[in-house]
Amino acid sequence: MMNRFFALAAAAAFGAAASTAQAQYGNYNPFEIGASGGIAFPTGDLGNASNTGYNLALAVGYRPQYTPVAIRAEAAWNQFGAQGGGGNFNIPAFTGNIELGLPMGTSFSPYAIGGAGLYRPNFDFAGGGSTQSENHFGWNVGGGVKIPLSGFKTFIEARYNRVNINGGSLSFVPLTFGVMF
Repeated sequence: MMNRFFALAAAAAFGAAASTAQAQYGNYNPFEIGASGGIAFPTGDLGNASNTGYNLALAVGYRPQYTPVAIRAEAAWNQFGAQGGGGNFNIPAFTGNIELGLPMGTSFSPYAIGGAGLYRPNFDFAGGGSTQSENHFGWNVGGGVKIPLSGFKTFIEARYNRVNINGGSLSFVPLTFGVMF
C-alpha cells in the first residue's frame, strides 16, 4: 500500500509541474491534483480502543471556472495505534467528494466538503498478521480554508468520517494540511 502511495505522490509532483507551467501562460486548467497529511483523532468506539493517529491522502479534482462547486476523488490512509499496544487499526479510504466554496471576498477561501465511498478497515497485530479486510460503506463531512500561494493552493481541513461495519461503526476526524496544483 505504501509503495502505491509513493508512486501516486510522484505522479502528483509531475502533474504539479505541468499545472504550474500551464498557469504561467494564463490558461485556466480545471483539473487539480494534490496531497495532504495530518493528525487523525479517533472518536466513538474507535476512540475507546485506539490512540490518536495520522492521515495521508492523494486527491484529484475538477474545479470548473466561475462556479463555487468542485468535485474531488481521494485515496487516503488512516492509521491509529491500539491502546495498550498490540497493533494498529488501519482504515484505507477511497471517496468521491463535493466541495462548495463559501465566498468571503478575501484571499482566504472557506469551503464545505462532503462525500462517500469505500473504506477498508483492518487490524495489524504487533507480532505479524492482520484481520481480514472487508469493503464497507462510509461517508465524510467537514470544512476547510484554502490559502492561495504562487502557482498552487494550500488548505487546512477537518472532516468527520464514519464507516459502517458489521453491527456498528468506526468514526474519526483527520485535521490535515495539504496542497493542490
